[in-house]
Amino acid sequence: MTEAVARPSEALKGTARVPSDKSMSHRALMLGAISAGVTRVSSILEAGDVLSTASALRAFGVSVERIDGTFIVRGDAWRTPARMLDLGNAGTGVRLLMGLAAGQGALCTFTGDPSLMRRPMGRVLDPLRAMGLQADDREGRLPVTLKPSQLRSFTYELPMASAQVKSAVLLAGLGAQGPVTVIEKTPTRDHTERMLKAFGADLETDGHRITLTPGARLVGQTLAIPADPSSAAFPIVAALMRPGSEVVLPEVMLNPRRTGLFATLRRMGAEITEEHLRLVGGEEVADLRVRASPLKAVKVPASDVPDMIDEIPILAVAAASAEGTTRIEGLEELKVKESDRLAATAGLLTAAGVTCRTGDHWLEIDGGDIRGGGTVDTDHDHRIGMATLVLGLSAQEPMRITGAEAIATSFPGFATLMASLGAAIESA
Repeated sequence: MTEAVARPSEALKGTARVPSDKSMSHRALMLGAISAGVTRVSSILEAGDVLSTASALRAFGVSVERIDGTFIVRGDAWRTPARMLDLGNAGTGVRLLMGLAAGQGALCTFTGDPSLMRRPMGRVLDPLRAMGLQADDREGRLPVTLKPSQLRSFTYELPMASAQVKSAVLLAGLGAQGPVTVIEKTPTRDHTERMLKAFGADLETDGHRITLTPGARLVGQTLAIPADPSSAAFPIVAALMRPGSEVVLPEVMLNPRRTGLFATLRRMGAEITEEHLRLVGGEEVADLRVRASPLKAVKVPASDVPDMIDEIPILAVAAASAEGTTRIEGLEELKVKESDRLAATAGLLTAAGVTCRTGDHWLEIDGGDIRGGGTVDTDHDHRIGMATLVLGLSAQEPMRITGAEAIATSFPGFATLMASLGAAIESA
């Protein structure tokens, strides 16, 4: 395993574009793979998770080429893969692909790295089986083998807030015998719905009900992928915490289901301004200007969490520097991420000498003193690794991580980008 260390840093300054959005990158490749004609995707996230999705699509016989920085996808009749489909650490990739493959009537087996093998797949398989899918699994976990099945019309009320489960059901619905409806109690990110419509799917949204009617002809598109707000969260929080900092992050996507962290940081007193608002790839984007700000603790209700579920570790880091005690509720979903992310977030705070308390679904952080000096194992979780390093920039003593290679699954070049802004992060 590789190591990285973050040392107390001076003010961060400059402009840097964070990697393109992971969620949109996965979906663009998948929809291109089942659409007529050619799909061209520029500014795609070329990181481990997305490249695993591209590799799996090639195994189905789909042409996915990279030409001069643009991914060219040619939809074609799918074939049975000659190998197991190894999705690495890509939770989004494997869950969405299971839905897509089910709708295509594919015979295939999915597997992944040790972290992905631990993550629950029953939440996707249960509704797919209710639609008629035949599948074998290992007690609700990978490896999972899908068998050619005829899927029926289906209405499903999500028992949890999960864009991955919603998306898997909708993608499977493309091959169903009749309409498929998903009912959300709490709205989640809507990239799948937006992109399905862009490719020509017959999809309607009525409040919390999303209905896809199969049969419409999907046609290849030309897309540009904006910068990922989840990746932008790390330099944003780093800049807020280092006195005198001012950084600009261009072309960050502002989908309202993805900007919960920004709203919460502003409630804490963060100065984050949006400049040059425009549309890229069908999504509103802006250049974000971030200035160092004194933060105050807040209470984050469970209703706010779905819009920033991936950003909880870095929100906890911001809370460590805030005045007062921050409480975050509704964190059950963190337990089934790349790691038990609730326990891992509490662990990285404790390793830095930050006082925190946690329960089944909540986390409290006492802000103020960040001693640092600890070492954290990422356990294959890229966001835990990056959050730890950002915390180290404002600690009294350096913070070290092992398993730093996990960061490349979503943010290749993280250390280099942060160093360009003045952060003291380096390989150990």
